[in-house]
Amino acid sequence: MRVLVVEDTADIAEAVVMRLEKIGHAVDWEQDGITASELLHVQAYDLVVLDLSLPGQDGLAVLRQMRARRLKTPVLVLTARSAVDERIGALDLGADDYLIKPFDYGELEARARALLRRSAGQSDNLLRVGPLVIDRAGRVASVNDRPLNLTRRELTVLEILAARPDRIVPKEELVEQLFNFDQEASPNAVEQFVARLRRKLADASVEIRTLRGLGYQLAVV
Repeated sequence: MRVLVVEDTADIAEAVVMRLEKIGHAVDWEQDGITASELLHVQAYDLVVLDLSLPGQDGLAVLRQMRARRLKTPVLVLTARSAVDERIGALDLGADDYLIKPFDYGELEARARALLRRSAGQSDNLLRVGPLVIDRAGRVASVNDRPLNLTRRELTVLEILAARPDRIVPKEELVEQLFNFDQEASPNAVEQFVARLRRKLADASVEIRTLRGLGYQLAVV
């Protein structure tokens, strides 16, 4: 998934980015509210992690502009403002959840998973496609209870496809969700991930199909 972190405190932002990347997300980081708003006009995200106290314009202004444009992207607010009225104000403007600083990074991961799960209309952290089961909290996958030995990005590709079984996912969409702006994004890399996944799924009754010119599809054989 593609995540935008908007946080001007470098050590907090770097820790958040590291934790989200570790669980398979492509993460962009902005420190300024104005720059973040401009970015949200040109790049689609699955989740925004938004600090309220920002230079340029504050997080509430960023949030207000998002909802005025009818962007439905889930927003997890990070704030040092502990006053109940301020938290209520953020929620009423369209925030989906919030964490008060200092927070536990494990809780951040769990809340991010919950928001992504909710926006996809899923009730738990398990994705099931035939004999394939992906545990998004544990970051593991198995076929017929046999663990698959996957790299972080292989698991992310499989997770994206499994979240939309039988639907065609364009290669360009996989590129966007695997790489942030600071990484070299390559369709050839996606092809390599898919090729390795096919080898690891060779004995399973689930396969990744290529629809030439359209993208990839995960289906039960």
